[in-house]
Amino acid sequence: MCGIIGILGTSSVADRLVDGLKRLEYRGYDSAGICTVDGGEFGRRRAKGKLINLANKLAAEPLAGDVGIAHTRWATHGRPTEDNAHPHIVGDVAVVHNGIIENFKPLRDMLIAEGRVFLSETDTEVVGHLVDREVQRGADPVAAVAAVLPMLHGAFALALLFREHPDMLIGARLGAPLTVGYGDGENYLGSDALALASLTQRIAYLEEGDWAVVKRDSVQIYDAANMPVERPITKSGVSGAMIEKGNYRHFMLKEIFEQPLVVAQTLQSYLRPVEGQVALPIPEFDLSRINRVTIVACGTSYYAGMVAKYWFEQFARMPVDLDFASEFRYRQPVLEPGGLALFISQSGETADTLAALRHAKAEGQTIAAVVNVPTSSMAREADLLLPTHAGTEIGVASTKAFVCQLAVLAALAANLARVRGKLTPAEEADIVLHLSEAPAALNKALKLDAAIARIAPLVSPARTVLYLGRGPDYPMALEGALKLKEISYIHAEGYAAGEMKHGPIALIDDSVPVVVLAPSGPLFEKTVSNMQEVRARGGQIILVSDAEGIALAGEGTLATIEMPSVHPLIAPLVYAVPVQLLAYHVAVQKGTDVDQPRNLAKSVTVE
Repeated sequence: MCGIIGILGTSSVADRLVDGLKRLEYRGYDSAGICTVDGGEFGRRRAKGKLINLANKLAAEPLAGDVGIAHTRWATHGRPTEDNAHPHIVGDVAVVHNGIIENFKPLRDMLIAEGRVFLSETDTEVVGHLVDREVQRGADPVAAVAAVLPMLHGAFALALLFREHPDMLIGARLGAPLTVGYGDGENYLGSDALALASLTQRIAYLEEGDWAVVKRDSVQIYDAANMPVERPITKSGVSGAMIEKGNYRHFMLKEIFEQPLVVAQTLQSYLRPVEGQVALPIPEFDLSRINRVTIVACGTSYYAGMVAKYWFEQFARMPVDLDFASEFRYRQPVLEPGGLALFISQSGETADTLAALRHAKAEGQTIAAVVNVPTSSMAREADLLLPTHAGTEIGVASTKAFVCQLAVLAALAANLARVRGKLTPAEEADIVLHLSEAPAALNKALKLDAAIARIAPLVSPARTVLYLGRGPDYPMALEGALKLKEISYIHAEGYAAGEMKHGPIALIDDSVPVVVLAPSGPLFEKTVSNMQEVRARGGQIILVSDAEGIALAGEGTLATIEMPSVHPLIAPLVYAVPVQLLAYHVAVQKGTDVDQPRNLAKSVTVE
């Protein structure tokens, strides 16, 4: 959520700042703005809504200046208005901020008592006032920031610009990511490498508590104790091409169709097909000493963890706890020695999940992280990094990152089963074979796109949609309902099929489409029995199954989606495709903003 870019340049920066903000649109936002310094004066443009509104303002009133900061805001404190949009200017200081200043109210009350006037409802403006107060007392910008940072509680990434010091930007991070970019006679700040992709490939990731004084010819980084430190400069490997839609109407559709490729890329890191073995990316990591797994995640990643719970228990016979990251610390979980705490996150910066990781680490757990950004905070703090190799995901509703998470978790479950002596070599080779078949099966599922698009008009008028599944198809039902909610704004719920009779069946009537995920197999007959209960009460069933399942239970349904026949192990990966495509085409039918749905952010970096 929110995005930051700062440029200390050698020529006009306004257009480049806007270009950087465009690269950050995927994070979700509801207002945007930029501020530059030219001739010793601040220039600022802000706008509510999409970036086109800011671009139109700049076209009418251009900004000069070779140094500036810019921001896309996702509202937390204060409504999404122009007055609340960043950058905020207070005296000689301009500031942009990602995160939440948790103690902003007592700080604000203190500053108001001193006679300072606030022009917004945001917590961010407090930072501007605090730094400006130090400057007015005679401190230089570096000393002012050093004095203010210890006063701030919460999570933040900050970029500050000073009217009388146009040769300097200062950035700081605590609980929210911030990156320094190194150019040729120019240097930059960005909330991630993608924001800086068109400017530089040479970046350094600030560590927790770091802050940086950025000049055109130098960067000085300090740690939380204000001691000078060096952070490695790496090549980001991120290019502008990664955010092009190509011939696809939306990023989400492009990313759905990338799934066979990225799953294949991901599995290459975990499978040894010739030997018929599953391997961890850190070969020397010993899973045999693990006696319990605690899986922690949010949103779609939580549902990936839910599928993994079935796999870990079935294959490895390992006891598994599963928690929402937002609840994990607050229920005071019992974490015994010898446990593996497994954290799943697309960005690796999700605030709830990162806080839970640090709690588990403090409790002596071994930490594993399944993340899509190998340079993220979670990746750097984990004992075992399990990257997903999905590539940059722009659509707010996660698709390819989710399926790659499933691929990694299936491989991890098999590896854990082997080291615990629960798999024979032949059984492990069989798992490797079926995982290797997943990309081809995903390709087959994607050929159903046109057929699923034809079903969308049957769903789009509904006010409520239910999804049903059993076993690992239950979390896929939850994921399908989440996708539909996220991008079409239709109320949807996922249920374990056997739980319908315990209450939710009261919701059924002839206006409620019910999507049933039921590949043929040992749970099929029981799912069909639950489906018949729905049908008897007028529910309109959309059956998602293979040819055998549809032949047995497809009669009398509103519609069927005939899936390829696949091994149960990879069914969750493959059945992700129809629930993603159904949500996508219903959203298109309803005319919603598919890639940037209302009220949502790609990376939730505040609790």
